[in-house]
Amino acid sequence: MAPSNLPPCFNATAQDIEMLLAAQTHLGSKNLQTHMEPYLWKTRPDGVNVINIGKTWEKIVLAARVIAAIDNPADVCVISARPYGQRAVLKFAAHTGAQAIAGRFTPGSFTNYITRSFKEPRLIIVTDPRTDIQAIKEASYVNIPVIALCDTDSPTEFVDVAIPTNNKGRHAIGLVWWMLAREVLRLRGTIASREAEWDAVVDLYFYRDPEAEEAKEIEEAKAVVEEAVVEPAFATTESWEAQAGAAPAFAATAGTAAAAAATWEGEGGEWAASAAAPAPAAATAAAAPAAETWAEGGQEPKW
Repeated sequence: MAPSNLPPCFNATAQDIEMLLAAQTHLGSKNLQTHMEPYLWKTRPDGVNVINIGKTWEKIVLAARVIAAIDNPADVCVISARPYGQRAVLKFAAHTGAQAIAGRFTPGSFTNYITRSFKEPRLIIVTDPRTDIQAIKEASYVNIPVIALCDTDSPTEFVDVAIPTNNKGRHAIGLVWWMLAREVLRLRGTIASREAEWDAVVDLYFYRDPEAEEAKEIEEAKAVVEEAVVEPAFATTESWEAQAGAAPAFAATAGTAAAAAATWEGEGGEWAASAAAPAPAAATAAAAPAAETWAEGGQEPKW
């Protein structure tokens, strides 16, 4: 990286450079526009043009100073027709107070006041000069300055401040927008000091695939359902364990039942003994004469 011409307070930290390299903001395309040659560091043997990270940081700081010079934040319009930059411009607008146009740019938004989406910004920032060419042309008609994220093959016509970076990768686009928003807030004084970390994480500016997010939500819902089905089985097991823990009480109850049975058998034995006991003597003496009379007369006794 070439030495920076910025004041010491605006110099990039080692962490900033690591983030720029990790997001591959320095990897351009194999084509090269003439106006982007000053931002080129070298060309790799495979033909990929490598962008100078120092120039990228200098242009980020310059663009932030231009944005911070505008008194009303709503007079800044951020535009992205590419899906990779739509989330980034929406977050940038939410954090800095700018207006965001994410998606298709309606022709006449800057020139035709009858249009419902008519705007009169003092500055516009675009993600890709090639896909956002309609907005750049209309800005040139009404003398609106343009800041653009430019790759090595991006057209720079009508672009006033070009930030050299890889504008085709979702991580590179999100990181540059995040750094630009952070520098704007630093210059406005929203962030206490340059040494203080910004609480907004860079992941908020990254593009997220809707299909991947939907599949992730489905998997999470399935996991919740499976947990709900499995939990009763564990509860049953716990109840069985609780019952096994209550075995001594059950044994005590069984012992009580055995004692009761023994008592009943004892009572039954007494009952059997009483049933087998001889009749009283008076009843026996009364029955003896009748038996003898029946035996002597040969006749049945008359009862």
